[in-house]
Amino acid sequence: MALDERALFTDRPETRSGRYQCPKCRRTNEYNIRWVRRAKKDRLPAGADEEDRAKFAKLRDYLLRLDDEVTCKTCGKKFEIPSQHSLMFVDQLAGLPDEAELEREIQQASGETESAPESKPALPARFTRKSSGWK
Repeated sequence: MALDERALFTDRPETRSGRYQCPKCRRTNEYNIRWVRRAKKDRLPAGADEEDRAKFAKLRDYLLRLDDEVTCKTCGKKFEIPSQHSLMFVDQLAGLPDEAELEREIQQASGETESAPESKPALPARFTRKSSGWK
């Protein structure tokens, strides 16, 4: 008899934030999304046969998204979260760089050096002269 998936994993609820764009108003916001983290148990349950042992050896921890829709913080309309990210393996997630590190890597690859904040160009004289008033 094959084992049920619930016998091989422990479930833990988790909340993660994600940036999504509303298709109605085109505004991007941060949303809290509910996930379930399914972690592989440390040992195989009793009553497992050879087929279950082979499956258990290949199992990995993963996150399963519970929320399919979010409500836009700007316009209040519900929209669907893109479905390509409904399941993510934890080992792949751990190797992803954060946004600051990713920006540094992009700058290094493009040949740019760390630049100081850009200063604003000086305003032309016609905008800085004292007005003589209307006549």
